[in-house]
Amino acid sequence: MTPKLDGILETAVYVDDMGAAHAFYEGLLGLKRMVKGDRLYAYDVGPGAALLVFHRGHTGEDVATPGGIVPGHDTTGPSHFAFRISADMVQPWRSHLTANNIEIISEVTWPAGGVSLYFKDPDGNVLEVAAPPNWPNFQS
Repeated sequence: MTPKLDGILETAVYVDDMGAAHAFYEGLLGLKRMVKGDRLYAYDVGPGAALLVFHRGHTGEDVATPGGIVPGHDTTGPSHFAFRISADMVQPWRSHLTANNIEIISEVTWPAGGVSLYFKDPDGNVLEVAAPPNWPNFQS
């Protein structure tokens, strides 16, 4: 039997300009930075969840920590992740992005009735704010 998972603890994006990324994730999206390092910023995205912003090209090697080795990882090209929002926050997010000259590159109304707004960060990563219902396990 497969052991139970409790959700996603972290998701990550890779960026070329850490300063621009911080201005975007903290300044525009209002995320609180929890960790600041040369190769990684970590942001609080809600109870028990973190967004890791890695400096592209600086994370491929293993890193020794007092608690053990963190295996190297890296990626090229844009990635994607979604923030959970409530249905009543779709219009405020639409307005906030527009007011800050962030292009909404797509808006999707899902068959179950949820709405997603897609936009890009300064490195071209595709971000989404998603309101339920869309996935069967994401109702509200």
